[in-house]
Amino acid sequence: MKSLHAVALCAPLLTGAAVAQTIGIVTTPAGSFSNSAGQAIAKVLVERAKLRAIVQAQASTGFEEVESGSADFNVSFDATFYSTGTGEYEGRGRQPAMRYVGSLIPYRVAMHVRADSRINSITDLKGKRVSSEFNAQKTIARIIEAHLANMGLGYGDVVRIPAPNVVRQAEDFMSGKVDVLFFALGSAAIKQANASVGGLRVLEVGTSPDALKRTQALLPGAYVMQVAPNPALDGITKPTNLIAFDMVLITNAKVSDEIVYAVAKALHDGKEDLVATFPPFGLFQPQNMAKPLEGAPLHAGAMKYYREIGLTK
Repeated sequence: MKSLHAVALCAPLLTGAAVAQTIGIVTTPAGSFSNSAGQAIAKVLVERAKLRAIVQAQASTGFEEVESGSADFNVSFDATFYSTGTGEYEGRGRQPAMRYVGSLIPYRVAMHVRADSRINSITDLKGKRVSSEFNAQKTIARIIEAHLANMGLGYGDVVRIPAPNVVRQAEDFMSGKVDVLFFALGSAAIKQANASVGGLRVLEVGTSPDALKRTQALLPGAYVMQVAPNPALDGITKPTNLIAFDMVLITNAKVSDEIVYAVAKALHDGKEDLVATFPPFGLFQPQNMAKPLEGAPLHAGAMKYYREIGLTK
């Protein structure tokens, strides 16, 4: 297994001599939105499915770990690209072993600037320093480019500052190396940056048909959500239009039907517990868990559960 920062959430011993089944859940680095969501998922699986869930936080996408079997699940937003061998995974071919467990919550993402910045819109980023490359998380660069494209810009209009992943990008923003910070709302890294620089302000995206078309050309499946001010969301001081797309849970076809069934059931029934650990799960709609995902079929275990409760045929 690759070097991982693992946080184990251990279930007590089951009755008799049996020991809880261990599963690995890959997420992006500690402090990221996906990692916080993964911690909440793991806790629910420990308590409701009686699984021993280990959150494996790392800098890469995590798909290779699920593909190879060194991890069982991946909290992801770019599974379609990986499964179909498109986007940043062009040339790798289709990944037929990838399976979909369910849709979870929207990633509400935004470009943040310092509260006292003279940058008032995404168009003002022209000529400014913006993180780029993201060699360990290439789809992040695509999402940032989609924000720029929304307002008619591209990476050619800004000063590119390479960063390996979103967490390093946050560090660069706090140290003044870049002028804007991309991250999902509600992330621990956003709260840290807000405290570090004396306040953040979110840059709104455009909602016109042309703006959305430019966004979706780079980020298929993306949509615009209006987010209201909330004490838990730094940088939102008025109703603000943001780009959003779905967080999904991915697994491998080789993971047993029994395990995936138990995972799907625990998450479907565990919204209250998920929210208690990670409040953004307040947006979780269990009835939408079986919504189709392009390029990745439902795992047979998830399909069995969703059929039983009437979410799919």
